[in-house]
Amino acid sequence: MKKTLTVLAILVIVGSGYWFFKNQKEGETMNTLIPRSVLFGNPEKTMVRLSSNGEHLAYLANLDGVLNIFVTKTDKPLESKSITKDTGRGIRQYFWLYDNQHIAYVKDDGGDENERIHVVNITTTEDKTFTPEKVKALIYCVSDKFPNEIIIGLNDRNSSYHDVYRLNISTGEKILVLQNDREFSDFIFDDDYNLRFAILSTKDGGHEYFKATANEKNEYEWASYLKVSSEDVYTTHLLGLTREGNILYMLDSRETDLNVLKEINLKTNEEKILAKAEKAEISGTMNHPQTGVIEAFETNYLRKEWTCLDKEIESHINNIKHTLKGELNIVSRTLDDSLWIIADMRDDGPIGFYIYSKPEKKLTFLFNHREDLNKYKLSKMEGVVIKSRDGLNLPSYITKPLETKGPVPLVLIVHGGPWYRDEWGYRPEAQWLANRGYAVLQVNYRSSLGFGKSFINLGNLEWGRKMHEDLLDAVNWAVKEGIADPNKIAIYGGSYGGYAALWGATNSGDVFKCAVDIVGVSNLQTFIATVPSYWESFKEQLYRRVGDPRTVNGKELLVQRSPLTRVDKIKIPVLIAQGEKDPRVKQDESEQIVAAMKEKNLAYIYMLFMDEGHGFARPENNFAFYGVAERFLADNLGGRFEELTNELDKTTLFPEHKAGLTARFIK
Repeated sequence: MKKTLTVLAILVIVGSGYWFFKNQKEGETMNTLIPRSVLFGNPEKTMVRLSSNGEHLAYLANLDGVLNIFVTKTDKPLESKSITKDTGRGIRQYFWLYDNQHIAYVKDDGGDENERIHVVNITTTEDKTFTPEKVKALIYCVSDKFPNEIIIGLNDRNSSYHDVYRLNISTGEKILVLQNDREFSDFIFDDDYNLRFAILSTKDGGHEYFKATANEKNEYEWASYLKVSSEDVYTTHLLGLTREGNILYMLDSRETDLNVLKEINLKTNEEKILAKAEKAEISGTMNHPQTGVIEAFETNYLRKEWTCLDKEIESHINNIKHTLKGELNIVSRTLDDSLWIIADMRDDGPIGFYIYSKPEKKLTFLFNHREDLNKYKLSKMEGVVIKSRDGLNLPSYITKPLETKGPVPLVLIVHGGPWYRDEWGYRPEAQWLANRGYAVLQVNYRSSLGFGKSFINLGNLEWGRKMHEDLLDAVNWAVKEGIADPNKIAIYGGSYGGYAALWGATNSGDVFKCAVDIVGVSNLQTFIATVPSYWESFKEQLYRRVGDPRTVNGKELLVQRSPLTRVDKIKIPVLIAQGEKDPRVKQDESEQIVAAMKEKNLAYIYMLFMDEGHGFARPENNFAFYGVAERFLADNLGGRFEELTNELDKTTLFPEHKAGLTARFIK
């Protein structure tokens, strides 16, 4: 179980800083303006991982401004060398292979999400690419029993579904394990690389798990094992197997709202409930790195909590907690479990990385992910529960600017997904906005994950309706609490959050003063019609949760809930940012609403980045976007801003947009 890996986002320039300075009382010291480069540049060190034997340490760090993989001896954490030389958008995912000499990573082309599998030798830095271009590769399983092989998926034969291969990283040979003619969406293997279960999306938007049995001809026979309805797909699933392959773990909400953690003996079919969720879903587990046995589980209502099933693990976690300033997260463990990498997750400071020796019960500090953050005082993030108009509890977070009293401008940040969630911790955007003088509100509106299946399903077909009402109710709460100035509120978000920002602009211009949309949906019809081919198994869920284009009523719903349909209602300025290679929310989603706003002579700024996807990875593009965004917010809400200098020159912005923004914002 421990090794199953599915590599499953105008206006008035003069006097824009007036509000913030005006509201500072005489004699008060204003907090220092934190440079965008500190908040949004690549982290100094992140994604820290131990080799399975504990001899080496790897992490992502900057090489000429691009995130690459660095490796060092574990006892010399700062004496690292780069083993990759990427010059593009950087590396975001990697893991050690069990030979302790190779690291695998995946990387796409400019954000198109067609990830290719690379394997690099940590000694020679030889970097081999094992999968073809314009094919989305997945990594399903790695095992210490086969240190030179990994189980992968490729959609080169059928772009909607992945065939399964066993890849030898020494020879490059790929052996077909399964030609996926049944159109399974995912697979579960044991540590011996036996295919044990496969998942099929059903016509009602649910899942059906099939148990695999290999016959004498090495062909698979399938037997239905478990059926999950559409209302349970986000809260019920098989987790994986222990090392010997006889114990199966699963999360199950079929008979409850909040899920339970189960252990199933596959020989006797006996089921045992290990834990029951009480306030928030069980959202993760901690497994022994060799046996795969679950030792602890995670829940997260307003803050993350680990509950231990193993007393020894509990004693170690309690020992570590005394040193940390924030939340504990174990991010890497050696195969023999003697060494751990610990991340100290804070809301008002950098993430600190430590190495923990279990035999010695000794915790040693390694480094911070952004050391420069320690030069500045950051804001605290407070967890609050807000009531919706229909009585739903909305777990939310508020981050207030330092050294201010009374109502201040508010930025409502809407998370993407929408089947995702906001969490407590260090959030660059929240700290950026708070530092500029804004209160920042983040709401887990209905559809968000983590709070039970009913909370998720209450958002079905409620895009632009009750999901939006939850956001408005949260804004009203902030106003009533004296936190927010009701005349200075912005809505801001990416992906679904971008849709929410556009919907706020078209439907709630009396509440919001301006809107920021990052890779957001403007036309639900075209969005659903152009989702990536490898989302085929997800389409039925989209139809049931957003709107079904196959029916008359469904088509009408998609039209009604599209911001593009109501563009004539926009009366506030909108900032729109898009990645040209975004495969999820395609460029046309931004182009459509920009064209409509242009035709009606409405106020907007459009930023199209030519080599970005669903969100922006290049630091130079992030610097430009956030520079324009904070000037946009300052012009409309009156907060502080850091002047733009040459950031726009270094971007991959569409030339016309770069020239227009330079003329507008650069003196």
